[in-house]
Amino acid sequence: MSHESHSQLAIHSPEAEGGTLLQRQQVGRRTRLITIVVLVLLALGAARTVVSRMSNARVLENDARDQAQVYVKTTQVRRAGAAQTLSLPGTLQGFMQAPVAARSGGYLKRWTRDIGARVDKGELLAEIETPELDQQLTQAVAARQQMAASLELARTTAERWEALRKRDAVSQQELDERRSGFVQARANLAAADANVERLRQLQGFKRVVAPFAGVITKRNVDVGDLIDGSGKPLFLLAQTDPLRVYVSLPQAYSQLVRTGQPATVTQAELHGRSFQGQVARTAASIDSANRTMQVEIALPNKDGALLPGAFVQVALPLAASQALAVPSNALLFRAEGTRVAVVEPGGVIRLQTVKLGRNYGESVEVTEGLAGGETLVLNPSDSLANGDKVQVGAQAPAAQAPKAAP
Repeated sequence: MSHESHSQLAIHSPEAEGGTLLQRQQVGRRTRLITIVVLVLLALGAARTVVSRMSNARVLENDARDQAQVYVKTTQVRRAGAAQTLSLPGTLQGFMQAPVAARSGGYLKRWTRDIGARVDKGELLAEIETPELDQQLTQAVAARQQMAASLELARTTAERWEALRKRDAVSQQELDERRSGFVQARANLAAADANVERLRQLQGFKRVVAPFAGVITKRNVDVGDLIDGSGKPLFLLAQTDPLRVYVSLPQAYSQLVRTGQPATVTQAELHGRSFQGQVARTAASIDSANRTMQVEIALPNKDGALLPGAFVQVALPLAASQALAVPSNALLFRAEGTRVAVVEPGGVIRLQTVKLGRNYGESVEVTEGLAGGETLVLNPSDSLANGDKVQVGAQAPAAQAPKAAP
């Protein structure tokens, strides 16, 4: 059996070996197929990664290029040209304004006008009781009568002595003495007359009257107050038509304001109203303390809408300026001085040093450094330097001097 078994094994062995080989080949093909698929997938993944990175690199390059490009807003330098309007604060004052005081001493008997009352020139404002002054006048009148009697006696005496001298009954010296006594008596009577007239005029000041037509803005006394004649004002009287407005004009504008020039006055509380006046006079000198020149403006006030003492704004139109003006936000303040960023052809930046003149608020006058027509960068960055390239965006309106408010 052993021999038969070995024979059978010998007979079936080639077939078994053939089946095993076939299985191995199938496994190998399957492995190669899987390997190829994996390699293809890896290649596709690698290709996708390369393409994605290349795309991202292009995007980053474009972004970097865009971020490296500086976009600016510009304006063009032109002459101011339009007339300027200078606005200054001022205070209204009566055209004539004076404290009304009493010349006579005594006690206030009555007052006839109070604050806010409109009075005419010469109208009675108050009366003063002056008992001491009345007694002084009575005494002066009596003294004047004495002097008149003394003069009459001296006159008759001189006439008698003149007659005696003609008969040579008296000496010439005695006649001269009588003549001198007559002259002295006449002088004494003249002095007494002057004293009486003085006291009568003082007595006339018992009636306090308005020196001009106006409005009583203050009353400082009441009935029974002691009036000592020291000059203490009883009333404050102001003429309200026309009014005066005094403003302090900065030195930089002192050559641009002339007498007769129109002026517009506005008050915040009177919305929508403006009042037309004109420059009446100027101080023609600069105050060394604040470097300003005082300007007086005459302002009609027929309807009484404006009140003395009120705070107002005065707009003074100035002559048209031919100087160059640039916006205030176009300036660069650096250690080298004040500069502007000029955009040259091709978008190249050139920093130009300028010298400034008058400040108009939103714009500034340039006296040196620009010729007109240049393109300037608005709101320039502190990092902006000569030779930088920029991309010009929208252009803003050219800077002009401020115009008059409506």
